[in-house]
Amino acid sequence: MDTILPSEVKDRLGRGEPLTIVDVREDEEVAAGMIAGARHIPLGELPERHGEIPRTGDIILVCRSGARSSRALGYLASLGYEGLKNMSGGMLEWEN
Repeated sequence: MDTILPSEVKDRLGRGEPLTIVDVREDEEVAAGMIAGARHIPLGELPERHGEIPRTGDIILVCRSGARSSRALGYLASLGYEGLKNMSGGMLEWEN
């Protein structure tokens, strides 16, 4: 599975690279804050809403610690999505 460090995501965003960031946490978790520009699609809604995610380019999946986003990555990969990366450590590491 492809992973990316939060510091790499920050660097790439800082350089203005086009990234699709998908936050799969629940509403109450996202209320505490999320990465600017990220799309919020809770993991449980992914089967109905995956069409909102572009199939081209780099797609970074994010959750609290990296576990749910790993499951989201596996699901999207099974649908043929490419360019998927799981942000290791999730928002816990992003905030550090």
